[in-house]
Amino acid sequence: MSVPFSGTLRRSGGIVSAIGKQLKSVNLKGVKRITVQFDPFAENVKSTREFLFLLSTPKVSLSNPKCVVKPEIVCDRSPAFIKFSLIDSAQEQAKVKEIRFNSANLNTLELLQLCNQHVSTLAPPEEITNKVLTKAEKQKLGGGAGGGKKATKKEVNTPLETSSW
Repeated sequence: MSVPFSGTLRRSGGIVSAIGKQLKSVNLKGVKRITVQFDPFAENVKSTREFLFLLSTPKVSLSNPKCVVKPEIVCDRSPAFIKFSLIDSAQEQAKVKEIRFNSANLNTLELLQLCNQHVSTLAPPEEITNKVLTKAEKQKLGGGAGGGKKATKKEVNTPLETSSW
């Protein structure tokens, strides 16, 4: 009798792929301002700087173009933190005005997971809008836009009848 297989068929992608996966689901629509404060001379500030860099990637910044990301670099040995100021509808939903992460002892992946867990869930739902279709898309759907070919009769090939002249 053998032991049944209970593992994975391949290894995980590692920390980089986990960060990429978390980064894809970051949604800042419920945030109006992000303040990242850190002391560059502190020992454990690398993850906060990496998180600040990841917030400036095009996909994340396009999730809310009106969101202001403000880095505050201080030199007073204070612990690093990240503060998310919420929009009004998100404040009513969460019943708080801002969310603050003390990022001194967290790594980049944990910061992204916390952001997705507490901030991305506060994003207001998207309004469904009707998409304007082009003529080509309308023709593909069968609606026709007026410029297509007209339907013709199908000709059936039949054997020629013999006739005498």
